Amino acid sequence: MSAIRRAACSAGCNMRSLPRRGSARSSRKTCSGTRPSASTCRAAGAPEAPGEADRMATDMRPPIVPAGLDHDVVYRREDEFCSWPFTSGFWENGDGTLIANFMTRNVSYDSGDAIRHDVLGQNSSNPRTVTVRSHDRGLTWDGEDPQYNMMAGPGGGGETLDPAQMATSFDGPVDYRDPNVLLSSGSMGGFATASTRATAKLSRDGGRSWGETILVPLENLPSLTGIQSTLVRPDGRMLMFLFSVEPDNTRRRPLVYGSANGGREFHFMNYIVPEEDPWGNADGDYDDPSVAFVGHRWFYPRGYMLPDGRIICVIRCQRDPTGVMWSELYSSDDGGRTWGFLSRINDFGAPASLVVMPDGRVVAIYGYRLKPSGIRARVSEDGGRTWGRELIVRDDGGSWDLGYPNVWHVEGSTVGALYYFNSKHDPVQANGGVRHVARSIFSID
Repeated sequence: MSAIRRAACSAGCNMRSLPRRGSARSSRKTCSGTRPSASTCRAAGAPEAPGEADRMATDMRPPIVPAGLDHDVVYRREDEFCSWPFTSGFWENGDGTLIANFMTRNVSYDSGDAIRHDVLGQNSSNPRTVTVRSHDRGLTWDGEDPQYNMMAGPGGGGETLDPAQMATSFDGPVDYRDPNVLLSSGSMGGFATASTRATAKLSRDGGRSWGETILVPLENLPSLTGIQSTLVRPDGRMLMFLFSVEPDNTRRRPLVYGSANGGREFHFMNYIVPEEDPWGNADGDYDDPSVAFVGHRWFYPRGYMLPDGRIICVIRCQRDPTGVMWSELYSSDDGGRTWGFLSRINDFGAPASLVVMPDGRVVAIYGYRLKPSGIRARVSEDGGRTWGRELIVRDDGGSWDLGYPNVWHVEGSTVGALYYFNSKHDPVQANGGVRHVARSIFSID
């Protein structure tokens, strides 16, 4: 089990992302010891034209259903709207326990209009964070007896925090290479708005208890949103993947902060993408840019380390969050200091969660919100430069309102994913079925 845990920790939301020993299969070309050519990985200021990098980078055979599929419900309540595991927190601690957060609110499923994302905050009650745990590599979860508001405590939810009175550093040095040291990278003052501030919170005992919330300094940025995206470098520096939002809410820019002062605090390192998109892929006429249903060129960054030390970062791109969105990959060969475009993972589907397998393959899993809605995946055998044929994990979604997965390595060539979902077979229908949290396990071979 410890070997499995170490392999799984090579990537994943907030899991450890240190390089792991072990050779790839001899029949596969992995990322070890190789670097993309200049035409494949360009400077962030000079992205390639649409399609130039991925004409031969995607297997265009028809999608297939992966082997060994197994689905299960993790958490469901008939009067709750469960959602967004990807941005809520996902960790693995030193004893191999998987810890997953998601959001839930009490709602009525009388109408799909009442549970639109842009009105949930006004028309729903009792918002809270639900934490579920698994002790068997994600096969089973304690969704019948979960923990609510895990981080409640000093600066931990249920109370109003005053940024002017918040500390900007942890008390005492932090060794992020310790598998029981977990970091929560969250937000306050809203989410993905011009008033949002990024926060950090620390557990030194594998997630059983959490310390005070600290404020990540803006350092003259317009705003900062944290989405539970972190990575530990081999030298112990914790990288925090965030994004800034301009006052009009339409321009979002992913970036990286790094830990300093013995891990106590965090500071700006660099942007991941250019200042402007020369192709204008999210440009358009939107009635009200203050709401969520607009185009955003780049946001939701999440980083992973490959066995050869290269860092890859997956980013969500969208014109319409109800379906027209996709996932792009950027890479850094200098520890996160500079970045370049690497590949586009899919035609449609975001946000994507990745896991680096013990043999070096990279698995991307994402919500697919166009019809037939569901969960899909792709596998890369060369560190994310090219991607295999699409895998249909499930296509029984009742509407676009699903996805936001977190993925982990189970054993061998098997992976697991936890996400929020609604089913077309649900007897309750309000623009889809009851929003609940589910998991799927399958083989990539």
